[in-house]
Amino acid sequence: MAEAQQAQSETSATVAAEKYSNVSFSIWPPTERTRDAVRNRLIETLSSPSILSKRYGTLSREEAVDVAKLIEEEAFEVAGKAGTTDDDGIEILQVYSKEISKRMLEKVKARSGDSAAAPEAAPANEAPSKAEEEDAGSTAPPQSEKTESVADDE
Repeated sequence: MAEAQQAQSETSATVAAEKYSNVSFSIWPPTERTRDAVRNRLIETLSSPSILSKRYGTLSREEAVDVAKLIEEEAFEVAGKAGTTDDDGIEILQVYSKEISKRMLEKVKARSGDSAAAPEAAPANEAPSKAEEEDAGSTAPPQSEKTESVADDE
């Protein structure tokens, strides 16, 4: 009985393989729905608290919508021009993904550079204290948050 079921399974698999052997699968170009999902994810990343926003700040939702649209369109155009011999679109999708990442980082860095220029014009009486200056470039936690190692207790 088990042999009959196994033979039937193998026959079904063979028929399915023959049926779909002429099917072509390609992931490039992405559908409009996929591109919308990419833009929505960019908007969320640019306008929500994240590791990126801790370093470069967040954008307003409205600004993030405009920037996300621009980033995605530019990346799509660059990836579309990248000629590959890849039949299924994997390589071109990688170009698209890398372009999105690169452009997103460029935009937030440029924006952060613009906003960093503004504080230089602050009045002299609002100058940061020496402790604030020392902590400004540090990613280490403040002294009050540091803990001693427990390695000596063993």
